Amino acid sequence: MTKELFFDTDCLSAFLWINNTNILEQLYSGQIVLPEPVYRELSNPCIPHIKQRTDALIANNVAKVQEIKADTKEYKIYLSLVSPEKGRKIIGRGEAGGIALAITYDGILASNNLSDIEPYVEKYNLSHIDTGRILFDALQNDLITEADGNNIWQQMISKRRKLPAVSFSEYLKGKICSA
Repeated sequence: MTKELFFDTDCLSAFLWINNTNILEQLYSGQIVLPEPVYRELSNPCIPHIKQRTDALIANNVAKVQEIKADTKEYKIYLSLVSPEKGRKIIGRGEAGGIALAITYDGILASNNLSDIEPYVEKYNLSHIDTGRILFDALQNDLITEADGNNIWQQMISKRRKLPAVSFSEYLKGKICSA
């Protein structure tokens, strides 16, 4: 995979909260892009360890922050996504930043919040991954075992991360059945 991955806060924070970013580093080092609104969300002074872990990814060139500058294509898309419009659900700034950058730079959106992003994934025909897919890719690349995936999954759930199944094994069953 050579495309850049534009991470939303929820997807990256699943790994940051359990202090386990080695899978991201091994699979996607240098391809991870944090839209500036995501970086701001991860820089909450009430949870300094999350910012420290994010800054370590940046310092080690695993990830980078990308600003959404005014009067650019991505800014216009971003603004349209965070502005109220009749009949459309407003999404978060991090999600909007990831979507706008993924559209503009033909990248991959990394987000766990499918209910919010699904209309935009479909509308713009975006490639999309989530935490389950990242763990699946790690399994396929022999970076983890299924048991490791279940352990990571449970750690994330214990940190109140929302995931699409009760376990990694259940996620895999759904993936196999939908293939």
